Amino acid sequence: MITCLPDSDIERFIEEDCPYGDLTTHLLGIGQQNGEISFTTRHETTLCGTEEAARLLEKCGCTITQTTPSGTLLAAGVVFLKATGPARSLHAGWKVAVNLLECASGIATRTAKIVNAAREINPCVSVLTTRKTFPGTKKLAIKAICSGGALPHRLGLSETILVFKQHTVFMGGLESFLRQVDSLKREAPETRVIVEADTPDEALLIAGTGVEVVQVDKLATDQLKTLVEQIRQFNPRIKISAAGGINEQNAAEYAATGVDILVLSSVYFGKPADIGAIITPAA
Repeated sequence: MITCLPDSDIERFIEEDCPYGDLTTHLLGIGQQNGEISFTTRHETTLCGTEEAARLLEKCGCTITQTTPSGTLLAAGVVFLKATGPARSLHAGWKVAVNLLECASGIATRTAKIVNAAREINPCVSVLTTRKTFPGTKKLAIKAICSGGALPHRLGLSETILVFKQHTVFMGGLESFLRQVDSLKREAPETRVIVEADTPDEALLIAGTGVEVVQVDKLATDQLKTLVEQIRQFNPRIKISAAGGINEQNAAEYAATGVDILVLSSVYFGKPADIGAIITPAA
C-alpha cells in the first residue's frame, strides 16, 4: 500500500515556496534559458517521494526524463530523477522537490533498516508504525513507511479498536472491560480488538479473553521474552505486539522475543536523507 499525494497537496507545496514568483531568477533575466536538473543519492537510500517530486516539477513547467520508483534501494552516487525545462521552472521546483525527497526518503530509509534488522532475526514479524506523525504530514509519512517495508499500525481512530487504560478507566478498570469483550466483538465482528497492557500480569489477563491482539507497552526484552512464552502456552492463537521505545538499535532484540508485531514511532523522527540536486544549462 503506497499512497500518492493528491494534486492539491503538490500545488500547496509549490505555493508555500513561490507564492508570487521567483524574484532572483526574474531579476537575473535567466528564466527563459533551458536547462536540466538531476537528483542524486549521497548515501545508501531507500527512495520515497519520487512520484510526487516528478509531478511537482511538471506542475512548475518541467519535463521529466528519468525517474525511479519509491521503495527502490540505491547506493550512494546514483542519479534517480531528471527533468528539463526553462530555468524559471527548474528553480521553482528545485528546493521543494529536494525537501520532499529528503524528508520522505529519510523516513523510508530508517524504516527499511528496522524492517531488515527485525526480519533477519524473526522473518515473520510485522513492523507497524503509529499515528504519531507531525500534523499535516501523515500522507507522505505513510507512503514513506510503506516504501520502507512497514505498514501503519492504525491510520486513525475511525477504523480500529485499540483499547488503552485511558479507555478502561471510564469502565471500572481493565477487568470490568474484559468482561464486555464478547459484546464488543458482536458489535464489530469484522474488526480485531486490540488491548494494551502496561504490565505482564495485565497482558496475561488480556490473553485469557477473546481479544485478538495483546499489545505490551514499554517492557524490557528479557521480561517480554518470558511473557511471550507464557502467553503462547495457554493461548497460541493470540497475536502479541510490542510497543514503546523500539528503534533501529533495539528492533532486532525485540523481534527475537518472539512477538508477532513491533509497533514504533521512531522512524518519523531523525535526519532527512541527503539528496544532491544539480541544475545545469542546456548544451
